[in-house]
Order: sequence, then C-alpha cells, then structure tokens
Amino acid sequence: MSIPLEAWIVGVPLLTAVLAGCGGRLIGARGAQIVTCLGMIVTAVLACVLAYQACFEGLTRTWILAPWIRVGDFSTFWAIRVDALSAIMMATVTLVSACVHVYSIGYMAHDSGVPRFMAYLSLFTFFMLLLVGADDLMQMFVGWEGVGLCSYLLIGFWYHKDSACAAAIKAFLVNRVGDIGFALGIMACFAVFRSVRLGDIFASAASMRHFALNMGGMEIPALTVICILLFLGAMGKSAQLGLHTWLPDAMEGPTPVSALIHAATMVTAGVFMVARLSPLFEQAPVAQNLVLIVGTLTAILAATMALVQTDIKRVIAYSTMSQLGYMFMALGVSAYGAGMFHLVTHAFFKALLFLGAGAVIHALNGEQDLRRMGGLGRSMRITCGLMGVGVLALAGIGVPGLGGFAGFYSKEAILQMVVWGPGDSVGFGLRLAAYVIGVLTALLTAIYGGRLMMLAFYGAKGRGEASHAHDAPAVMLWPMIPLGLGAVLAGWALEPFFVGKHPVWGKTLIGPVHDTLLAAHDHIPLWVGGLPLLAGLLGLALAFVLYGPRPEWPQRILARFAGVHRLLLRGYGFDDAYQALIVSPCLRLGRMLWHGIDQDIIDRFGPEGVATRVNAMGTRFAAFHRGLIGQQAMVMIFGVILCLILVEFWVRR
Repeated sequence: MSIPLEAWIVGVPLLTAVLAGCGGRLIGARGAQIVTCLGMIVTAVLACVLAYQACFEGLTRTWILAPWIRVGDFSTFWAIRVDALSAIMMATVTLVSACVHVYSIGYMAHDSGVPRFMAYLSLFTFFMLLLVGADDLMQMFVGWEGVGLCSYLLIGFWYHKDSACAAAIKAFLVNRVGDIGFALGIMACFAVFRSVRLGDIFASAASMRHFALNMGGMEIPALTVICILLFLGAMGKSAQLGLHTWLPDAMEGPTPVSALIHAATMVTAGVFMVARLSPLFEQAPVAQNLVLIVGTLTAILAATMALVQTDIKRVIAYSTMSQLGYMFMALGVSAYGAGMFHLVTHAFFKALLFLGAGAVIHALNGEQDLRRMGGLGRSMRITCGLMGVGVLALAGIGVPGLGGFAGFYSKEAILQMVVWGPGDSVGFGLRLAAYVIGVLTALLTAIYGGRLMMLAFYGAKGRGEASHAHDAPAVMLWPMIPLGLGAVLAGWALEPFFVGKHPVWGKTLIGPVHDTLLAAHDHIPLWVGGLPLLAGLLGLALAFVLYGPRPEWPQRILARFAGVHRLLLRGYGFDDAYQALIVSPCLRLGRMLWHGIDQDIIDRFGPEGVATRVNAMGTRFAAFHRGLIGQQAMVMIFGVILCLILVEFWVRR
C-alpha cells in the first residue's frame, strides 16, 4: 500500500525530531542541523504540492492510520484529514518552520544544546501538523497539548536562566486554563452529538441549533455552551485578552522560537480551531458575538501596549497579539476566508520581523533594548531593508487598485468584511464599532512599527551600535529573503483564492459558503477600504516625526502622560491583578497546607510521627541494655517478683 503525501508531511518532522533528539550524541550538532533542516525543507515542498492539489484540483480525503480509543459508543482513530483548509495550514506551517530551522543554524551556532533545540523545533512542527490534519477533536486535542508542551520546552530552553524557567511555567499554566475549556467543549460535543468526528458534528450542527441545556433553571442553547468553551481554549492558545499574559514573557526563549510560535504554529492554533469548527459557530450567534468582541478589544489594547515597549522582541510580541485580534474579528462576522487570509500573510511578515530582530540581537551580542540601539541602518543594510518590508506589510501599506504589501490585502479584507460582510448574527452597530476600533488599531500599528524602525535603524547613533555591528551571516539572511518575498507578494497572489474570484474557502470544507468579498465590492463605500490605508500612512508619518528629527518629543509626551505610560508598561495591570487575586492566595494556601497541615498535623501525628516516637522509645529502652551481668540479674529478679505478685493477685480474685 502506498503511503499518501499527507502521511509523509506529518511523519517526517517526527522522524527528524527523534533522530536529532535521541541520536544527537552520535550525529553531533552539525548532523542534527542537517537532518532537521533537510527534513523540513522536503516537508515544505510536499505540503505545497498537497495545497495545490487541495485548492486547485479539489482534493479531499481522510487517511485513517489506526484505531485509537474504543469505549462503548465512543471511538476515535488516528487519521489525517485533507481539504483546502488543512492543506493551506500545512503549507504555511512548514514553509515558515523550514525558514526558522535554517536560520537557527546561524543563530544557535555557539550553543551547547543544538541537537536538543533542533529536535524541539521539529517536534513542535509535528504536533502542529497533527493538529491541523486532525479528523476528530480528540486528535486535535493531542496536537493542541503537544504544541503546548513544546512551547514549554522551547521557551525554557535556556533553563539556567530563572526568567526563562518562570516564563515557560507561566505559558504552560495559563494555557492550561484555556485547555480546560477546550476539553470541556470536547466532552460537551460528545454528549450532544455522540461523536467527536468532525464530519459527524458538522452534519448534525444545523439540526441541533435549538437544542437546549438546563443550567440552573435556565434553558441555554447547547451549541452556544459548546462554542464558548471551545473559544476559551482558543483564547489561551492565541493569547486573547484575559489569557494573553504568557505571550510577552515567552520572549525569554531563543529568537527562532519566538518566530515559530508567533508566526505559524502555536498562537495561530486557536484561529484555525475556530475556523475549522465554523459550522458549529454559525449555529451559535451569541458565541460569534463574543469572538468579535474579544478579538476587537485584544487588537486595540495590545496595540497600545506595543507603543511603549522598549524590548524589540516584546514590541513584535504585542503586535502578534493585536493581529490575532484582527483574525478573530473576521471569524466573529463569519468572514472565515478573510481571517485565514490574514493568518497566512501574517505568518510571512511576522516571521520576517522576528528573524530580523534576532539578527539585530545577534549583531549586538544579545542587546534587546531599543533605547540602546540607533543608526544600525548604516551597518546592517540588508536586515534594515527586510525589516522595513515587514513593517510596511504589518502596517498594511499599498495603493488601492494597484497593489501593496501582504498586510494591505488581508487587513483591508477583514475590515471591509467586519462592516460590510456576510453573516447576520452580529448587529450593524457592533460591526461599525469594531470597524472604527480596527481602523484606530491600524493607526497604532503603523506608529509602533515605524517607532521600532526609527529607534533601531535610524536616528542618532545609539550606545548599542558597536563598530563590529554588521549584517548576520548568510545562513541567517537567506531564510529571511523568502519571507520577505511572502510579505510583498503573498497578499496579491492569494487574494483571489481567499476573498476573490476563486475562493477555496468552502469549496472542500463542510460548512457555510458565504459570498466573496468581490461580490460585495459594488455595495462597499469607498471610505470603508480607504480609511485603514490612510490610518497606516498617518501612523508611519507620526512615527517619523516623533522619533526622527525631534527625538525629545516622545520624552515630553511620556512625561506629560506618565500615569498612562506606567499603565501601558504594566499591561493594564492584568499580571498584577492575577498575582494579587490568584497567584498570591494560592501560594499562601499552599504554604498553609504544607506547614500547617502536612508538617504540623499529618507528619506529626501520622506515620512519620509514629515512627519518630517508636524510635525514641526504642532509644530509651536501649539505654537499659548495657551488657552488665549484675544489672541484667537485677532486672530478672524484679521481673520474677512482679510475675509472682500478679499470679497471687489473680488467684485470690
């Protein structure tokens, strides 16, 4: 039996991870790099072939590998589902991962744990591919937890740093909160549909629209409960407002880790999951409204936090959180094609920005503070140009009717869909509010993107620019070039297939097929598409003015609004609130249970206490056994006398 293409795509990263991780001592660091990089490049090529077959030839199939769980009515299989959605995700994940793998050869050249690092990267990619290729919710959950595990391993890769260990634990625990919701959602799906297979759930979704659960005397639609629980899982993985606090701290890992997590793998898993389960969300309008509201708030608040960050990687991290908010905005108004379109374009320019930031950090011997940079454009021209492309794509710069960078197409599509797109579950007032906030977010995005470029590459020469600062070695620059091409061309090339004349969305996916954006163009006012572009251009101009000729102006603004500045730096106090309301009480409870219950009661009066007292009694009795004949004879005489007394007493009674 021939092995299908999708099996090789999922299996090769696992094989290379095992070879690099378990055989690292045999093949060495260079061997681990060669094995994992070649394996990922081959996987990316195969994934692109599969995406072509799924999108242009209409390929749909499910390859069942083996049965997994069978208990009563519950049964699951290890399987790989191929359709347009899963194939596009596989291609995106593997392309970005291949670039990150090759880039890591240069970035991690002097690290002692290269085989372990390369194995973690490949294993991370394997679990993401397992997730996107899942045919049921149980296998999706395995991939979901797998990327969470690998994120813990990669964020805490430099385990000798306390900050890295703390960040890894934080990411793991915060994601567990969302994962509880995802797990409960899977259980609820089985309770309602008696199956966890996607095909069975989608086929029955419309008929279960009015099925209600009795919760506390209230009748609540079952699909609303299921979708909210599932979205809670998406909030954790995709760092949406409330469960976002792990994302900035994840920058403690090596920069290639940040590029892989933020661009195409872990943080996009939540967006993919909601898009994959769109037939369910279509039947739960309340949940869709929640997705729109959370995505909108995340987009604007993350953008404001990015404005004041001084760590170059944290600026890009908050940018990721904000762009994910855009994707959820699209999903909340049933514009699934637009949301996935932005996911794909964002993968290219966000990976490019992170790898460019890594090149800067590499050139400055680990310096990440933007305030210690400046003037690097003179000595790092290639890196400066590539990061400039990434920032222009992030800001959504283009010329209507002529073309633009990747973000121009996808962000414009989202904002047009939000205010004038398909779906009738969201009121026009909420749509209009989301659109206004989205345009304001576009303005802030351009400002912090331009600020990053001005502080790092232009303006006055900073203390961080040493005479040895130069562009990264070729092995780090070459992977950035295809990402740069993607940041320029991906929007133009992919727009027809996501929101244009030839939509692949809905062609092979079980679920609703909405009108394309092109079909709605005759009804969309000019200002709907023009305002986001104007906001982006205005933001870049403001960044140039504030951080270019008059660098003292930002300091005056910060001094005038010191309270707001502190609030933004502290992330609106989410970490402080969680520390005060959850972490500190839990630590106090843990100490009380440890000292007050475990040590003072259980250990004192339980097995350990009994053992201690028996030992003490034995020690005291041992004191009488000194081996002296006279002492032993005296004890025997007293024992005989005591026995006689007891016998006499018993006889008389």
